[in-house]
Amino acid sequence: MNTSPDTQSTLAEWLGQAPFALAMSSGFFGFFAHCGMLMALTGRGLLPERLSGSSAGALIAGLYSAGLNPDEIATVLRELRREDFWDPFPGPGLLRGRRFRAILEHHLPVDTLDDCPRPVSVSVCDVLGWRTRALNQGPLATALHASCCVPLMFHPVWIEGRPYIDGGVTDRPGIAGLTPGSRILHHHLGSRSPWRRRNSKALIPPRQPGLVSLTINGLLRAGPSRMQQGSQALEQAYRGTLQALEQPMGTGQLNVMIESTP
Repeated sequence: MNTSPDTQSTLAEWLGQAPFALAMSSGFFGFFAHCGMLMALTGRGLLPERLSGSSAGALIAGLYSAGLNPDEIATVLRELRREDFWDPFPGPGLLRGRRFRAILEHHLPVDTLDDCPRPVSVSVCDVLGWRTRALNQGPLATALHASCCVPLMFHPVWIEGRPYIDGGVTDRPGIAGLTPGSRILHHHLGSRSPWRRRNSKALIPPRQPGLVSLTINGLLRAGPSRMQQGSQALEQAYRGTLQALEQPMGTGQLNVMIESTP
């Protein structure tokens, strides 16, 4: 089957032609934007058959695959406060991560990746081998915790005797667990992390046969001290995705500029 997009089709038409996977990139607190994007897709009846992601993308992929709908995920995110996950403790990172893990365990309706109603792959970075490992089995909260383990912010997460950190370090697109050449919609967060150089290749949307990337520019950036901007970023991504769904596919690299609301 030819997975390459028809340049004259809109994104919505292409997604509706056959099953597709959804991959979501890392991007610090970009999980708000990923949630808004997913909300727009599902609201149009465009449901991914499988998901993958790194860091912020892994968080939304995991919550949705586990059984939460985008509205439920949005409620969790909007109620999140810095003090809910802020647990400083001496070690190789500012935060111990136990509060963050507790949040995941409280909201996840299943315990393991194997039990997720929708197949999902979570990218994590093996510190000792400095390589990506795509997890699709084992404890779900542990996998999501590891994938979201921003270097120097969280202590590494130990899995099977090895330390793991943020999946975006070695797989920023969050596509390591998907089959190359398959139909993939990739939501690319274009904002630059503090440790990325401006011209870093990791900031460029991936290109491969069958993959269509969507970048929504102009999104507000949330963070531990800017949690209030998360809801606005979610709404921006929702509106931007609705715009993108009506755009012709072109080369398969879709860019939308969204203006901030006053």
